[in-house]
This record gives sequence, structure tokens and C-alpha cells, in this order.
Amino acid sequence: MSGEPGSVPKEEANAVPAAPPPVPGWKVPLYIAASVMFFLTQGLGLNLAFANLTQIQGSIAATTTESVWLSAAYMAPNVSLAIALVKIRLQYGVRNFAEVSILGFVLASLLNLFVSDLHSAIVVRFLSGIAGAPLSTLGFLYMLEAFEPAKKLTVGVSLAMMNTLLAAPITRLVSPSLLDYGEWRGLYTLEMALALLVMPIIYLLPLTPPPRVKVIVLGDIFSYLLVAIGFGCLAVALSVGRLYWWLEVPWLGIVLAVSIASLTLAIVVDLRRSTPLMDVRWLLRPEILHLTAILLIFRLIAAEQTYVVMTFYQNAVGLLYDQLAMLYWIILAFSVIGGLICTVFMSYGFGWQIQFVALILMGVGCLMDSQVTNLTRPEQMYLSQALVAAGAALFLPPSMSEGFKAALGKGPPYLVTFFVVFMFTQSIGGLIGSAFYGTLIIIREKFHSAVLTERVLLTDPHVAERVSQLSSSYGKVIGDSALLKGEGMALLGAQVSREANMLAYGDAFFVAAVIAFLSLAGLIVHVLFRFVRARLAEHQAQVVTSNP
Repeated sequence: MSGEPGSVPKEEANAVPAAPPPVPGWKVPLYIAASVMFFLTQGLGLNLAFANLTQIQGSIAATTTESVWLSAAYMAPNVSLAIALVKIRLQYGVRNFAEVSILGFVLASLLNLFVSDLHSAIVVRFLSGIAGAPLSTLGFLYMLEAFEPAKKLTVGVSLAMMNTLLAAPITRLVSPSLLDYGEWRGLYTLEMALALLVMPIIYLLPLTPPPRVKVIVLGDIFSYLLVAIGFGCLAVALSVGRLYWWLEVPWLGIVLAVSIASLTLAIVVDLRRSTPLMDVRWLLRPEILHLTAILLIFRLIAAEQTYVVMTFYQNAVGLLYDQLAMLYWIILAFSVIGGLICTVFMSYGFGWQIQFVALILMGVGCLMDSQVTNLTRPEQMYLSQALVAAGAALFLPPSMSEGFKAALGKGPPYLVTFFVVFMFTQSIGGLIGSAFYGTLIIIREKFHSAVLTERVLLTDPHVAERVSQLSSSYGKVIGDSALLKGEGMALLGAQVSREANMLAYGDAFFVAAVIAFLSLAGLIVHVLFRFVRARLAEHQAQVVTSNP
């Protein structure tokens, strides 16, 4: 595969285009607003189904387990497409890329009108996952377009990453009204409206077209198909694995095996190519592995807010989104505040210092949440979730900025390799986070339930008194004392299960806090190591200078 025809000369592929002229000052807010619109359109398309699976499963005649396939169908193609889109944009031009992307998203949105059952919904969600992938790329491009080159990788990246956090809380805020409007079709009426609103943006606010370079070769197609199969199968397994309890069903093991085999083969193929789709050797460099670990850790901690809190109030407490509106308003507000603060500090050159504060905020917030009980209501989480939201907005931009700088320093083709890191850690990392916490909650619930059940003995006078109190409400309709006691035991068992579930969620929040504080300790060690190494290098240079 190393000598395929049409391969790109190295000097041409690595050529860095000249910096475009700065955008006029009056257009800067327009480009920023356009970026927000693209990110919201993509984010709402992703989150509307995921956040409302329970509410829409009736309209498409699906069970709870079957409805999860809607998320799996969306993520399967979406997690890998950004890798291919980088080269497509370089070769065919940003204008053509934007026009086709918007048109595809509009058509995919219109297909929601024809959804009538689970199977049609899965097909439409699969196509929506394909159509939605370019929108986040366009959101990044429009945000970077608004700033001069010196600020693109600081202010621009910070604001872009802030925008990625907005869709999740907004989805929860608008969902009740949309569901009342028309269930499934109500949800996607908004998506279609946004698609039509962003369509004229590419004509009214054109992006600066970089030089078109022939970068796609035949080997790229084969490599991408392997990566797409590998990431797609992994996304499916992580989306539904918890519900089928991982390897207890044979087909799920086959899906994981196919994922591992495809990704391994993709790595082997690219290692043998002179112009690989992704530079595996660069991916294995210590600084890139360090970046990957940072981004994965972030997704694990952020899943406390995006998954654990949501399922806690929906499943354990039984609250609806309209009862959680103020909580999500606070999350949205502090995501914006954290993003703006990060933008200011990054413009002054701060990096690890921002992440230090972010990890403290997220760790403290998660630790506060670990004290949940069955009496915990949203107002008890206002402060903790504000801390987590602000910390999440602060944490990601410094790492993303360093990743972009490292990729651009090697040349534009390395953006593809960097997007492998970014998509794996954010899309797959998000799925890993939800799968990890979902599995942890189930395991800990069973543990706590077993411990509590061992202590429930009818010979205990306190237990007997509790059973009598619970069964007293049935005394007028059940005359048999044995049946009456059985109803009391059933109600006590339900209370035990509820308490075990609360303790399991508390454990999940605590684990998120532990991950945050361990990451903080790792960051401190890393900074100290870099400081000591720099001092030793400086001392050695002084010795060499004084003793030539």
C-alpha cells in the first residue's frame, strides 16, 4: 500500500497555508453566533433522542431496551466520520464541504416526518448520525474564523469547546414543550427548524477557503472503512452492552471482537503506508498518549453530570424535566461563565493552572453529590452542579489547544490523526463514561441490597414494627393476617431496594470525585516533574557554559 498512485508529495501535503486576512470587527459577533448555531444544531440532534428515550418509546412501539438502539444507531457512524471529513474538506474545498453537509442534514431532518415505528426510527437515526458529523466541524471553523491567528488556538478554541457543552442542558430545558407538541415529531420539529436556519449561513457568512490539496488516495478509503467499522462496533457495544450485561449475549462478544480486529488491522495497514490516514507512531508518542489520557479522564468525570445526575433524578427519584428546569438553567449558566473565564485566562497564556482549578471544582462538586438520599431534590444540587459545570468548561480548552498546536506543528495532514484522538476520547469516551457508571450503579445496587437484606429479620422487633406499620394501610381490605404480613414485607422490600439504589448512586458520585482528585494529584506530579527537568537542564547548560 505504500506506493499507491495519486499519493501526495510530502512537501505539498505538509504545506501550511498563508494566514487569511482578519475578519472585520463588525463580523466577529456574527461568526461567533454562527458557530453557536452549528454546535446547537448538532448537539440537539444528538441529545434529543438520548435524553428522551423513556418518553418517546411509546410513540414508536419500543421497549426500554429497544429504544436504546436509537442512540447506538446515531453514534455508530458519527464517531468516526470527523476523521474522514478533514481530508474531504482539504481536497474538495470548505465551501463545497459546507454546502453538502448542510443539505445532507436538512434531508436527514426531514426524514423524521416518515418515522412510524422502531425500525424506521433506527434507520433515520443512523442517517442523522452521518449528517450530523460535519456540523461540529463547521462550528469549529466558524469560531476560529472570527479571530486573528494569534487568538485562534486560545480564545477561539476555548469558546468552541464551551459551545460543545451547551446542547445537553438546553435539550432538557426544551424537551417538555416539544414532547407536549408531538412526541417524536415534536422533538425533531426543532431540529428541522435549526437545519433550515443554519442553511443560509454558509452563503451569508462564507469561510475563508484554504488552498485545495489532493490528499485522498485509494489506501485512505480502505483505512477509513476499517476505522469506521472498528469505532462503530465499539460504539454499539458501549451503548447497549450494559442492558444486555456485556458478554452474556454471544452477539455482543462478536461485535467487540470485530471492533478490535478492525482497529488492529487499520493500525497494521497504516504502519506500512508512506502516506497513512493516521500516523500511528505519532499517536504513540508520550505527549499524545498523555493528551489522550487527559481527555478520557475528563469524559469520565463529566459523565457525572451528563449521565449520573440525569438518571438519578429520572430513575431513582422519579422527577421530570420540567421539575428540573432550574437545575439545568444553572448548569447552562455556569458552563457559559466557566467558558468565558477560561477564554480570559487562556488569552494570558495560562494552561495547567486552569486545569488545576477545574479539577478542584469538579472534585468538590462530585464529592458533595455523593451524600445523596431519597430526600435529595434539585435545589440540594444547585451548588455542586454549578461547580461541575464550571469545571468542565475550564478543563478541556487548554488540552485541545495543545493538541491543535502539536498537530499543526507537524503539518495539516496530522489534523486527521489528532481528530482520531479527539473523536475517540469525546465520542467513545462519553460512551465509556455512561457505560462505566451505569454498570457500577447496577453492581453497587446489588451489593447494598444484599447487605441491607441480611439485616432485615422478622425476629428483630424494629423490623416487625416497620412491617406492621407498612401493612396497616391494607388492614381494611385484607383480612388474612398472613397476606397482610406479606404485603408489609413487599413494601419493606421496595424500600430496601430504593435505599440500595440511593447508596449505589452515592458510590457513583464518590467514584467520580476520586477520579477528579487522583487526576489532580497526577497533574501536580506532572507539573513538578516538568519543573525539575527544566531546572536540571538549565543547571547543566550553565555548567557547560562556565566550563567549555
